Amino acid sequence: MQNLGIFNTLSEFVLIRINLASEITHFKGWIESKKHLDYDLWYIENGEMELQVGDKTFIVKEKDMVLFGPRIAYTATVISKSCSFHFIHFDFSLGEHSRILDHYDLTGIISPNIAKEERELLLGAYSGYKMNVPLSAIRLKGSLTILLSKVIESYGAGKYRGAFNESLDDSNPITNLQPVFSYIQEHYSKSIRIQDLAELVGISEKYFISYFKQAFGVTPGRYIYQFKMNEARKLLLSKKYSIQEIASMLGYSDPFSFSKSFKKYYTISPSDFC
Repeated sequence: MQNLGIFNTLSEFVLIRINLASEITHFKGWIESKKHLDYDLWYIENGEMELQVGDKTFIVKEKDMVLFGPRIAYTATVISKSCSFHFIHFDFSLGEHSRILDHYDLTGIISPNIAKEERELLLGAYSGYKMNVPLSAIRLKGSLTILLSKVIESYGAGKYRGAFNESLDDSNPITNLQPVFSYIQEHYSKSIRIQDLAELVGISEKYFISYFKQAFGVTPGRYIYQFKMNEARKLLLSKKYSIQEIASMLGYSDPFSFSKSFKKYYTISPSDFC
């Protein structure tokens, strides 16, 4: 299973942009063959459809959702009397990486038992969007974000795996950098050298920094900083530790260095945070 912690650590760098949201009805015999330039989410309101993706054939039924990626070529055929569905075209990026979801087996048919509440929230937001209710575009974007988060969470928990992607191999940067993520998670209480991370995956420090940023849109140094600030927030909110203890737990040489780093990120000192 690929590391999913990056979505939490780098949550502020996640950007979702809705390009088009609408609904349509097609009748038996309708056929469409396409490969979209962005991500596309369908919700089947009623009817049935046959999907051909590569050499695989799928039957999509009422209340199913279908997630297509930019590189997924498909042929859809309505096999019931009619088929009505909502669709949302969107971009999903992490930092400068606009295809981060491609590194996970997420594209496929999402059954009704996955993200039930999140699906209803999205449909409600879409109804307001269709009627041009004030701020409905923000609600639609927010509900789509929540739904995608739930799908990713279900994937991480082993409750969902998309069937459209080809098998992911070791050329996947997520797979290649697993030792790095594990090392950071286990050693964030110490000073972490980028050179040591590069050695974990057997490449030069300069190439490692470039490779990491290309994969995730941020430098490894920025990722470590984000990770530590997330941990700092959790520790402060727990109210179990002093600032000096937290500074030590996060690998800072003294409370002053920690406080300076924390204030730079949250624009407020640790003592005033909660």
